[in-house]
Amino acid sequence: MAQTAVKAEAGEGKVAEEDETMSAAIVQTQNSPHEPWNKGRLIGQKSPLKPKEVWNIRVRLQIKAGKRDLAMFNVAIDSKLRGCDLVRLKIDDVYANDRARDRATVIQKKTGRPVQFELTEQARKSVEDWLAAIKPHAGRYLFPSRIHSREHISTRQYGRIVHAWVRSAGLEDSAYGTHSMRRTKAAQIYKKTGNLRAVQLLFGHTKLESTVRYLGIEVDDALSISEQVEL
Repeated sequence: MAQTAVKAEAGEGKVAEEDETMSAAIVQTQNSPHEPWNKGRLIGQKSPLKPKEVWNIRVRLQIKAGKRDLAMFNVAIDSKLRGCDLVRLKIDDVYANDRARDRATVIQKKTGRPVQFELTEQARKSVEDWLAAIKPHAGRYLFPSRIHSREHISTRQYGRIVHAWVRSAGLEDSAYGTHSMRRTKAAQIYKKTGNLRAVQLLFGHTKLESTVRYLGIEVDDALSISEQVEL
């Protein structure tokens, strides 16, 4: 009896949080109808947004009057949190005494270690506007899910929202992702100061080498910094 054996082994891309390297293995037979999981996709580090792109998206969200998305966008930029930590933010983390906090501290899901972040004035304003719209109870999640079975939006939904922001600004969404939000402000801080230790603390990385890989710093960058120092 003729038999056709088709074996497929798919590795679901595992995101390494600190260097954002995605890898997967797919084994297919010649007759398999399935396409590779990464066909047509840009794999690797996702680009941070440039300042003009940040403002482009922010203005579009303000015009659209999307209070949740505007608050989410501003908090994502300021906090530099991983997506899994951003969606798990609780109201108490960023809001107290009827106003948004200037600074907040959360425990990272990946490392179990605390990390601090600042909220700028525009982020605080957008958070306060969002909370006024939903009349929340203390302790609830900052970005609750619209699905009754879930307490907060999922990281997958957050990813879809980020891609919608990117497309609205006319950018190629395959080049960006949730890690773009995490890297955007940190990339500007490093560009303006060259202070890797500061960026390491803001990311909550335990090793400086992880920060170097995550920012995508090359030898030319290091030499440019070195050339600015005279002894």
